[in-house]
This record gives sequence, C-alpha cells and structure tokens, in this order.
Amino acid sequence: MIALKDIQANPTFQTLIRRTNEYLSILGYTEHGLRHVTYVSTMTAYVLETLGYDQRTIELGSIAGYLHDIGNMHNRKYHGPTGANIVYVELRRLGMPLEEICEITTSIANHEEEIGVPVSPICAALVIADKSDAHRTRVGRKSCRDIHDRVNHAITDSSLVVNSDNCTITLELAFDTMECQIMDYFAIYLTRMEMCQQAAAL
Repeated sequence: MIALKDIQANPTFQTLIRRTNEYLSILGYTEHGLRHVTYVSTMTAYVLETLGYDQRTIELGSIAGYLHDIGNMHNRKYHGPTGANIVYVELRRLGMPLEEICEITTSIANHEEEIGVPVSPICAALVIADKSDAHRTRVGRKSCRDIHDRVNHAITDSSLVVNSDNCTITLELAFDTMECQIMDYFAIYLTRMEMCQQAAAL
C-alpha cells in the first residue's frame, strides 16, 4: 500500500509543492511550501486519529493533507479541482487503488471555501487542518503589506485541539492587537471558519 512516506519521497510531488510555493510567493501569498503541507498533513491525521478512525483512513488523510495545494502551481483560482486532477493521474500511475484515490482527490477538490463542501471525514479533517494554519511563520516578507500578512503576523501562537469525549474541535489563537485588529482576522477568515463549522458537523 502507498503510504505518506512514499508520497514525500516522490520527486514529482516535491517539484509540484516547490513550484506552488514559488508561484504563490510571487503573487504575495503566505507560505504554501513544505512547512504548510507537512502541518496540514499532520493535523489532518491528528483529527482523524483522535476521533477514532481506522489507520488506513488516517494515512489517506495525511496524504490528502500533504498534496492538497499543488493545484496552485497552475493558478490560485479553482486550485482544489485542478490539484485533484493532477493527484489523480500521478496516484493512478503509482498504482494506488481507485477507491483510495477517490477519497484523496474528492477531499482535495473540496477543501476551498469558495466552491468546496466537506463531503467525507477525510475532507472535513483536511478543511479544519488547512484553515487552522494561521500563524506569523507563514509571512515570508519582512514588511506586512496587505491584510493577509498583517493578520497572520499578528497571530503569535495557534493550536488545534480535538476532544473526542465531548466531540469538540477548538482552534486557540494568541493574537497581538498591536499589529492589527481582531476584526481584520474575521474579515478574511470568517468564510473559512464557517466552512470549518460545516466540516466539524460532519
């Protein structure tokens, strides 16, 4: 069976992740490289494991988290479906069972708040993991020129906590209001948090 370690060692995926981050950096977006995808992969697995899903589902979730953003290499708009198509072709080439590919690609295609819907446990965990990665380490430039940079730079600490006993998922943030106002956070993250709420309800 194909595991996350196989995906991480795959030169095609490594190139796609690198080029994604380079492209988005040129456009002024926050970091979308190995740090981000590794975080999302780890947290997707954490959500699924804490909620009691089986090991293969957890592994597929970690793979989806690692590959979720590579569609950005072509264009930011609709990068979810674009990335799902890229991942589908490569995973078929690697010999992954079609049922498992469908779990991964459906999750990738639906992780954007603009057009996505959390339709499966893996997809829901991916959405929550991805949207929870708000932190000053994602700001690559010294000067915070736009609201996304200012908001992320103002977040000095963040943690995602899943409690299986009372079925809650909590995102805890430490926010420096000297850098920007908390309303700025909601200006860019409200729709993402609404999608996370949908995902948590699944």
